[in-house]
Amino acid sequence: MRTSLHIDEFLKLSETHPILDVRTPAEFEQGHIVGALNLPLFTNEERVIVGTIYKKEGKQPAILKGLEIVGPKLHEYVKAAIQLNKSTTFLVHCWRGGMRSSSMAWFLETYGFKCITLKGGYKSYRKHVLDSFNEQKKIIILGGKTGTGKTLVLQELQNLNEQIIDLEKIARHKGSSFGSLGEKAQTSQEQFENELSFQLSKITPQKKCWFENESRSIGKNIIPAGLWEQMRNAIVLSLNLPLEERINYLAKEYGTFSKEELIAATERIGKRLGGQHVKRAIEALQVGDYKTAFEICLVYYDKTYHYGEEKREKEKVIHYTFEKMDLTRIAKTIKDHDC
Repeated sequence: MRTSLHIDEFLKLSETHPILDVRTPAEFEQGHIVGALNLPLFTNEERVIVGTIYKKEGKQPAILKGLEIVGPKLHEYVKAAIQLNKSTTFLVHCWRGGMRSSSMAWFLETYGFKCITLKGGYKSYRKHVLDSFNEQKKIIILGGKTGTGKTLVLQELQNLNEQIIDLEKIARHKGSSFGSLGEKAQTSQEQFENELSFQLSKITPQKKCWFENESRSIGKNIIPAGLWEQMRNAIVLSLNLPLEERINYLAKEYGTFSKEELIAATERIGKRLGGQHVKRAIEALQVGDYKTAFEICLVYYDKTYHYGEEKREKEKVIHYTFEKMDLTRIAKTIKDHDC
């Protein structure tokens, strides 16, 4: 008799066995369990056909149509499974843990694989993901104005064996008008949540975990409410660096991008920066004077940072001032802050 597991047991087993998501490519792209492999029972178009028959004619006609579609492809599923997995066990799921996953598991078991299905399917996984954002963590926020190298400091803290969650890496966006430069296209909100939950599952709750100070929106992705509330109530260690250090960092960080990309990003904050400032910044970019352009843009970003900091409880914001962007020194200095 085939084993069917609840989500916690299913995910635990996924550390040693591959997950087969048998939903359509469109469903998989919208959101999937991190690390899962897509072996769809139906194409996007085929699922629409079967679903339409189910609604209009009922379950049995839909099953017959499904068998008509799937029958000629059975050998393809087995061949694909052989290529995907050198071992003998698959974890299989569909949307609700129903017919699609049961059918695929039966096909593969007929060949000789062992298959374990997920109770409640992907729907149960999504509930697990959303619930995970309400689990309490010992969060500490790394703050600081634009150009203080917060992401690099976060990475340095990780090198010092500190727990971190790099939200910008998960979101594939640096969180500003310039944030999409050099990044892959962002995933759906659903997949952002899945990947974030996966990273949080690696965190030891009793130990502090560092997050970079972010707006709730990182590009098109939004930090889930439960986690956002914890972040807003956490202690903030705010880095202060001289303006010149920040400008030099930004010129190095973004100076490799084309003038056209930088001008477009500057224009996106035009209304907030003001027409005259935008004009000066664009003129500077056109002649390759990146430092002047970034200094002008920092007027807007500094105002935004101050506004966000003022909305926090003052006693929860602790400032650390450094004269140079010495990442190792900064990380070692703040690492042992008692929160």
